[in-house]
Amino acid sequence: MSEIQIRLLDENEAVTAIPALSDVLSDCVEGGASVGFMQPYPPESAHGYWQGVAGAVAAGDTLLMVAEVEGRVLGTVQVGVAQMPNQPHRGDLKKLLVHRAARGKGLARRLMEAVEREAATRGKTLLVLDTATGSEAEAIYPRLGWERVGVIPDYAMWPEGGLCATTFFYKRIAA
Repeated sequence: MSEIQIRLLDENEAVTAIPALSDVLSDCVEGGASVGFMQPYPPESAHGYWQGVAGAVAAGDTLLMVAEVEGRVLGTVQVGVAQMPNQPHRGDLKKLLVHRAARGKGLARRLMEAVEREAATRGKTLLVLDTATGSEAEAIYPRLGWERVGVIPDYAMWPEGGLCATTFFYKRIAA
């Protein structure tokens, strides 16, 4: 695989990347990722979601990272950095997505390392996330130093239907 570039997007870059981000999200949902959407999920269905993310980036509420190979967005991750007044140290990791064609190449690890560093520069010392129990994604986080907290049964649905449990994780990062 060619050189991987990891970038933090600003609002304008996020808007420009909407078609590519929509392709990645659609591919993940169609591949069975429980990330909030149901099948069928064509790329055009994701445009509204990514427009909202671009707005959150503009407001300073969300960090949006992408992994690009030969200029093509093949992965992404977000951290929600806007928190309640009693949680200024915490961020919410959201939507670690890697296109199925690019899995196994280290994109998820590189995205996570980059977004953790960026969150730390914003004063975050604790990140939290949730992921579908039993999913491929669940296995990634412990390898990256995340601590498993517990499982809530029937928390969400698989994109093809049927309830799934959700596992919660946290990670302390250096600010």
